[in-house]
Amino acid sequence: MSFEIAKDPAGDTTGARLNVMAWLNRMTLDAIGLAGFNYNFDALNANEKPNELNEALATIITGGQRMSLFPSLQARFPLLRLIPTERARRVQVAQRTMARIGDKLLSDAKAAALTIATEKGEIEKSNLQGRDLLSLLVKANMATDIPESQKLSDADVLAQVPTFLVAGHETTSTATTWALYALTKAPEIQTKLREELLSVDTDTPSMDELMALPYLDAVVRETLRVHSPVPNSMRVATKDDIVPVEKPYTDRNGVVHTSIKISKGDTIFIPILAINRSKELWGPDAHEFKPERWENIPEAVSHIPGVWGHMLSFLGGPRACIGYRFSLVE
Repeated sequence: MSFEIAKDPAGDTTGARLNVMAWLNRMTLDAIGLAGFNYNFDALNANEKPNELNEALATIITGGQRMSLFPSLQARFPLLRLIPTERARRVQVAQRTMARIGDKLLSDAKAAALTIATEKGEIEKSNLQGRDLLSLLVKANMATDIPESQKLSDADVLAQVPTFLVAGHETTSTATTWALYALTKAPEIQTKLREELLSVDTDTPSMDELMALPYLDAVVRETLRVHSPVPNSMRVATKDDIVPVEKPYTDRNGVVHTSIKISKGDTIFIPILAINRSKELWGPDAHEFKPERWENIPEAVSHIPGVWGHMLSFLGGPRACIGYRFSLVE
Protein backbone atom coordinates (compact mmCIF):
# COMPACT_ATOMS: atom_id res chain seq x y z
CA MET A 1 0.00 0.00 0.00
CA SER A 2 1.41 3.40 -0.95
CA PHE A 3 0.37 7.01 -0.35
CA GLU A 4 1.13 10.36 -1.94
CA ILE A 5 2.89 12.06 0.94
CA ALA A 6 3.15 15.77 0.09
CA LYS A 7 1.37 18.56 -1.81
CA ASP A 8 1.88 22.30 -1.72
CA PRO A 9 -1.08 24.69 -1.04
CA ALA A 10 -1.60 25.24 -4.77
CA GLY A 11 -2.18 21.55 -5.27
CA ASP A 12 1.07 20.76 -7.08
CA THR A 13 2.70 17.53 -6.03
CA THR A 14 6.00 18.20 -4.25
CA GLY A 15 6.56 14.80 -2.75
CA ALA A 16 6.52 11.20 -3.88
CA ARG A 17 4.62 7.99 -3.36
CA LEU A 18 5.90 5.95 -0.45
CA ASN A 19 5.34 2.22 0.08
CA VAL A 20 4.42 2.56 3.75
CA MET A 21 3.67 -1.14 4.24
CA ALA A 22 7.18 -2.23 3.28
CA TRP A 23 8.90 0.36 5.48
CA LEU A 24 6.59 -0.20 8.45
CA ASN A 25 7.36 -3.92 8.18
CA ARG A 26 11.05 -3.12 8.46
CA MET A 27 10.56 -0.71 11.36
CA THR A 28 8.47 -3.10 13.44
CA LEU A 29 10.89 -5.97 12.75
CA ASP A 30 13.77 -3.85 14.07
CA ALA A 31 11.68 -2.81 17.09
CA ILE A 32 10.65 -6.33 18.15
CA GLY A 33 14.16 -7.65 17.50
CA LEU A 34 15.73 -5.19 19.91
CA ALA A 35 12.92 -5.09 22.49
CA GLY A 36 12.27 -8.82 22.37
CA PHE A 37 15.70 -10.42 22.05
CA ASN A 38 18.37 -7.72 21.90
CA TYR A 39 18.82 -8.82 18.27
CA ASN A 40 19.47 -6.30 15.50
CA PHE A 41 17.77 -7.24 12.22
CA ASP A 42 19.01 -4.00 10.64
CA ALA A 43 15.91 -4.19 8.45
CA LEU A 44 15.74 -0.41 7.90
CA ASN A 45 19.11 -0.51 6.15
CA ALA A 46 17.81 -0.88 2.61
CA ASN A 47 21.29 -1.43 1.15
CA GLU A 48 21.97 -4.57 3.16
CA LYS A 49 20.78 -8.07 2.33
CA PRO A 50 18.22 -9.34 4.92
CA ASN A 51 19.92 -11.50 7.54
CA GLU A 52 19.12 -15.19 7.83
CA LEU A 53 16.67 -14.84 10.73
CA ASN A 54 14.75 -12.22 8.76
CA GLU A 55 14.66 -14.51 5.71
CA ALA A 56 13.59 -17.51 7.81
CA LEU A 57 10.74 -15.52 9.36
CA ALA A 58 9.60 -14.34 5.91
CA THR A 59 9.62 -17.93 4.63
CA ILE A 60 7.45 -19.16 7.49
CA ILE A 61 4.96 -16.27 7.19
CA THR A 62 4.57 -16.49 3.40
CA GLY A 63 4.47 -20.28 3.58
CA GLY A 64 1.41 -20.07 5.80
CA GLN A 65 -0.31 -17.43 3.66
CA ARG A 66 -0.16 -19.12 0.25
CA MET A 67 -3.32 -21.00 -0.61
CA SER A 68 -3.02 -24.50 -2.05
CA LEU A 69 -5.37 -27.44 -2.43
CA PHE A 70 -2.88 -30.09 -1.31
CA PRO A 71 -2.50 -28.87 2.33
CA SER A 72 -6.30 -28.93 2.59
CA LEU A 73 -6.32 -32.54 1.38
CA GLN A 74 -3.54 -33.38 3.87
CA ALA A 75 -5.66 -31.94 6.68
CA ARG A 76 -8.58 -34.13 5.64
CA PHE A 77 -6.64 -37.32 4.83
CA PRO A 78 -3.79 -37.91 7.35
CA LEU A 79 -1.95 -40.41 5.12
CA LEU A 80 -1.23 -37.63 2.62
CA ARG A 81 0.84 -35.86 5.30
CA LEU A 82 3.57 -38.43 4.66
CA ILE A 83 4.15 -36.84 1.24
CA PRO A 84 6.64 -33.95 1.60
CA THR A 85 6.03 -30.75 -0.36
CA GLU A 86 8.52 -28.12 -1.49
CA ARG A 87 6.81 -25.54 0.70
CA ALA A 88 7.00 -27.84 3.72
CA ARG A 89 10.72 -28.40 3.10
CA ARG A 90 11.40 -24.66 2.90
CA VAL A 91 9.46 -24.03 6.10
CA GLN A 92 11.32 -26.86 7.83
CA VAL A 93 14.70 -25.35 6.88
CA ALA A 94 13.50 -21.94 8.09
CA GLN A 95 12.36 -23.43 11.40
CA ARG A 96 15.77 -25.04 11.92
CA THR A 97 17.42 -21.67 11.25
CA MET A 98 15.17 -19.97 13.79
CA ALA A 99 15.84 -22.71 16.34
CA ARG A 100 19.63 -22.44 15.87
CA ILE A 101 19.64 -18.66 16.25
CA GLY A 102 17.17 -18.90 19.13
CA ASP A 103 19.53 -21.30 20.94
CA LYS A 104 22.37 -18.79 20.49
CA LEU A 105 20.23 -15.91 21.82
CA LEU A 106 19.18 -18.05 24.78
CA SER A 107 22.80 -18.98 25.55
CA ASP A 108 23.84 -15.31 25.40
CA ALA A 109 21.00 -14.29 27.73
CA LYS A 110 21.97 -17.04 30.19
CA ALA A 111 25.61 -15.94 30.12
CA ALA A 112 24.58 -12.37 30.91
CA ALA A 113 22.40 -13.59 33.80
CA LEU A 114 25.28 -15.67 35.19
CA THR A 115 27.46 -12.56 35.12
CA ILE A 116 24.91 -10.84 37.36
CA ALA A 117 24.87 -13.87 39.66
CA THR A 118 28.68 -13.78 39.91
CA GLU A 119 28.71 -10.07 40.70
CA LYS A 120 25.79 -10.01 43.15
CA GLY A 121 25.89 -13.50 44.58
CA GLU A 122 22.42 -14.55 43.37
CA ILE A 123 19.65 -13.49 41.01
CA GLU A 124 16.48 -12.02 42.45
CA LYS A 125 13.52 -10.17 40.97
CA SER A 126 15.13 -6.88 41.93
CA ASN A 127 18.19 -7.76 39.84
CA LEU A 128 16.25 -8.28 36.61
CA GLN A 129 17.72 -5.34 34.75
CA GLY A 130 17.70 -6.71 31.18
CA ARG A 131 15.78 -4.52 28.77
CA ASP A 132 14.67 -7.22 26.30
CA LEU A 133 11.94 -9.79 26.90
CA LEU A 134 14.14 -12.84 26.39
CA SER A 135 16.63 -11.67 29.03
CA LEU A 136 13.80 -11.04 31.47
CA LEU A 137 12.41 -14.55 30.91
CA VAL A 138 15.81 -16.14 31.39
CA LYS A 139 16.61 -14.16 34.53
CA ALA A 140 13.18 -14.92 35.97
CA ASN A 141 13.84 -18.63 35.38
CA MET A 142 17.16 -18.34 37.20
CA ALA A 143 15.88 -16.18 40.05
CA THR A 144 16.15 -17.79 43.47
CA ASP A 145 13.08 -16.03 44.87
CA ILE A 146 10.63 -17.22 42.18
CA PRO A 147 8.84 -20.59 42.71
CA GLU A 148 9.71 -23.41 40.29
CA SER A 149 6.03 -23.66 39.33
CA GLN A 150 6.24 -20.15 37.83
CA LYS A 151 9.30 -20.84 35.69
CA LEU A 152 9.50 -21.90 32.02
CA SER A 153 11.64 -24.63 30.52
CA ASP A 154 14.26 -23.69 27.91
CA ALA A 155 11.96 -25.17 25.25
CA ASP A 156 9.08 -22.98 26.43
CA VAL A 157 11.29 -19.88 26.41
CA LEU A 158 12.49 -20.64 22.86
CA ALA A 159 8.91 -21.19 21.75
CA GLN A 160 8.23 -17.52 22.52
CA VAL A 161 10.78 -16.32 19.93
CA PRO A 162 8.59 -16.89 16.83
CA THR A 163 5.50 -15.89 18.82
CA PHE A 164 6.90 -12.46 19.67
CA LEU A 165 8.40 -12.02 16.20
CA VAL A 166 5.09 -12.62 14.40
CA ALA A 167 2.88 -10.84 16.94
CA GLY A 168 5.14 -7.80 17.30
CA HIS A 169 6.07 -7.46 13.66
CA GLU A 170 3.57 -8.30 10.92
CA THR A 171 0.35 -7.41 12.76
CA THR A 172 1.62 -4.07 14.08
CA SER A 173 2.83 -2.86 10.68
CA THR A 174 -0.46 -3.95 9.11
CA ALA A 175 -2.51 -2.11 11.74
CA THR A 176 -0.44 1.06 11.35
CA THR A 177 -0.85 0.93 7.57
CA TRP A 178 -4.64 0.67 7.96
CA ALA A 179 -4.55 3.62 10.39
CA LEU A 180 -2.80 5.75 7.77
CA TYR A 181 -5.28 4.59 5.13
CA ALA A 182 -8.25 5.50 7.36
CA LEU A 183 -6.78 8.95 8.03
CA THR A 184 -6.32 9.66 4.31
CA LYS A 185 -10.04 8.92 3.83
CA ALA A 186 -11.07 11.28 6.66
CA PRO A 187 -9.12 14.61 6.52
CA GLU A 188 -11.13 16.07 9.41
CA ILE A 189 -10.06 13.20 11.68
CA GLN A 190 -6.48 13.59 10.49
CA THR A 191 -6.52 17.32 11.32
CA LYS A 192 -8.00 16.77 14.79
CA LEU A 193 -5.42 14.07 15.57
CA ARG A 194 -2.52 16.18 14.28
CA GLU A 195 -3.56 19.11 16.50
CA GLU A 196 -3.55 16.83 19.55
CA LEU A 197 -0.16 15.33 18.67
CA LEU A 198 1.42 18.75 18.11
CA SER A 199 0.36 19.74 21.62
CA VAL A 200 3.03 17.35 22.97
CA ASP A 201 6.25 19.31 23.47
CA THR A 202 8.65 16.49 22.52
CA ASP A 203 9.41 14.41 19.43
CA THR A 204 10.11 11.37 21.62
CA PRO A 205 7.10 11.05 23.95
CA SER A 206 7.12 8.45 26.70
CA MET A 207 4.54 5.67 26.94
CA ASP A 208 2.67 7.61 29.64
CA GLU A 209 2.60 10.74 27.47
CA LEU A 210 1.21 8.76 24.54
CA MET A 211 -1.43 7.07 26.69
CA ALA A 212 -2.56 10.48 27.97
CA LEU A 213 -3.72 11.57 24.48
CA PRO A 214 -7.46 10.73 24.34
CA TYR A 215 -8.04 11.26 20.61
CA LEU A 216 -4.95 9.25 19.65
CA ASP A 217 -6.28 6.47 21.88
CA ALA A 218 -9.67 6.65 20.13
CA VAL A 219 -8.04 6.52 16.67
CA VAL A 220 -5.96 3.47 17.66
CA ARG A 221 -9.01 1.73 19.11
CA GLU A 222 -11.14 2.46 16.05
CA THR A 223 -8.37 1.26 13.72
CA LEU A 224 -8.10 -2.05 15.57
CA ARG A 225 -11.88 -2.41 15.55
CA VAL A 226 -12.60 -1.63 11.87
CA HIS A 227 -9.30 -2.91 10.45
CA SER A 228 -8.31 -5.73 12.78
CA PRO A 229 -4.93 -6.97 11.45
CA VAL A 230 -5.96 -10.55 12.30
CA PRO A 231 -9.50 -10.90 10.87
CA ASN A 232 -10.15 -14.36 12.29
CA SER A 233 -8.62 -17.13 14.36
CA MET A 234 -9.21 -20.77 15.23
CA ARG A 235 -9.13 -22.95 18.31
CA VAL A 236 -9.22 -26.73 18.74
CA ALA A 237 -11.48 -28.23 21.41
CA THR A 238 -9.56 -30.22 24.03
CA LYS A 239 -12.71 -31.96 25.33
CA ASP A 240 -16.37 -32.59 24.46
CA ASP A 241 -18.59 -29.65 25.35
CA ILE A 242 -21.96 -28.01 24.75
CA VAL A 243 -22.01 -24.33 23.84
CA PRO A 244 -25.31 -22.43 24.33
CA VAL A 245 -26.35 -20.05 21.53
CA GLU A 246 -27.87 -16.60 22.00
CA LYS A 247 -30.75 -17.30 19.60
CA PRO A 248 -32.28 -20.72 18.80
CA TYR A 249 -31.66 -21.91 15.25
CA THR A 250 -33.30 -24.48 12.97
CA ASP A 251 -31.13 -26.99 11.13
CA ARG A 252 -31.78 -28.32 7.62
CA ASN A 253 -33.87 -31.14 9.05
CA GLY A 254 -36.23 -28.68 10.72
CA VAL A 255 -34.96 -29.38 14.25
CA VAL A 256 -34.69 -26.37 16.58
CA HIS A 257 -31.48 -26.12 18.67
CA THR A 258 -30.51 -23.94 21.63
CA SER A 259 -26.92 -25.14 21.79
CA ILE A 260 -24.09 -26.57 19.70
CA LYS A 261 -22.37 -29.85 20.53
CA ILE A 262 -18.58 -29.66 20.35
CA SER A 263 -16.47 -32.83 20.17
CA LYS A 264 -12.85 -33.10 21.26
CA GLY A 265 -10.63 -32.24 18.31
CA ASP A 266 -13.22 -30.04 16.57
CA THR A 267 -11.92 -26.80 15.07
CA ILE A 268 -13.78 -23.66 16.16
CA PHE A 269 -13.65 -20.61 13.89
CA ILE A 270 -13.55 -17.19 15.63
CA PRO A 271 -14.78 -14.38 13.31
CA ILE A 272 -12.90 -11.47 14.92
CA LEU A 273 -13.60 -8.85 12.25
CA ALA A 274 -17.28 -9.81 11.94
CA ILE A 275 -17.79 -9.32 15.69
CA ASN A 276 -15.80 -6.08 15.69
CA ARG A 277 -18.06 -4.74 12.92
CA SER A 278 -21.35 -6.23 14.10
CA LYS A 279 -24.19 -3.74 13.66
CA GLU A 280 -26.13 -5.54 16.39
CA LEU A 281 -23.35 -4.68 18.82
CA TRP A 282 -21.93 -1.39 17.53
CA GLY A 283 -24.97 0.18 15.84
CA PRO A 284 -25.91 0.89 12.20
CA ASP A 285 -22.64 2.78 11.55
CA ALA A 286 -20.49 -0.16 12.69
CA HIS A 287 -18.62 -0.33 9.37
CA GLU A 288 -17.66 3.37 9.48
CA PHE A 289 -14.39 4.70 10.87
CA LYS A 290 -15.53 7.03 13.69
CA PRO A 291 -13.06 7.51 16.60
CA GLU A 292 -15.68 9.65 18.38
CA ARG A 293 -17.74 6.53 19.09
CA TRP A 294 -15.28 5.70 21.90
CA GLU A 295 -16.57 8.68 23.90
CA ASN A 296 -19.73 6.67 24.55
CA ILE A 297 -19.62 3.05 23.43
CA PRO A 298 -22.80 0.90 23.28
CA GLU A 299 -23.71 -1.13 26.34
CA ALA A 300 -23.88 -4.31 24.22
CA VAL A 301 -20.13 -4.36 23.51
CA SER A 302 -19.25 -4.54 27.21
CA HIS A 303 -20.07 -8.26 27.06
CA ILE A 304 -17.46 -9.03 24.36
CA PRO A 305 -14.86 -11.19 26.17
CA GLY A 306 -11.81 -9.51 24.63
CA VAL A 307 -8.66 -8.86 26.66
CA TRP A 308 -8.60 -5.20 25.51
CA GLY A 309 -10.92 -2.48 24.25
CA HIS A 310 -14.30 -4.30 24.22
CA MET A 311 -13.30 -6.14 21.02
CA LEU A 312 -11.65 -9.38 19.91
CA SER A 313 -8.66 -7.92 18.04
CA PHE A 314 -6.31 -9.37 20.69
CA LEU A 315 -8.66 -12.25 21.54
CA GLY A 316 -9.36 -13.07 25.19
CA GLY A 317 -8.84 -15.55 28.00
CA PRO A 318 -5.57 -17.39 28.73
CA ARG A 319 -4.78 -17.62 24.99
CA ALA A 320 -5.06 -13.88 24.38
CA CYS A 321 -2.23 -12.06 22.58
CA ILE A 322 0.74 -12.05 24.96
CA GLY A 323 2.26 -8.89 23.43
CA TYR A 324 -0.79 -6.68 22.97
CA ARG A 325 0.47 -3.88 25.25
CA PHE A 326 3.79 -3.75 23.37
CA SER A 327 2.00 -3.52 20.02
CA LEU A 328 -0.28 -0.74 21.32
CA VAL A 329 2.73 1.34 22.33
CA GLU A 330 4.29 0.73 18.91
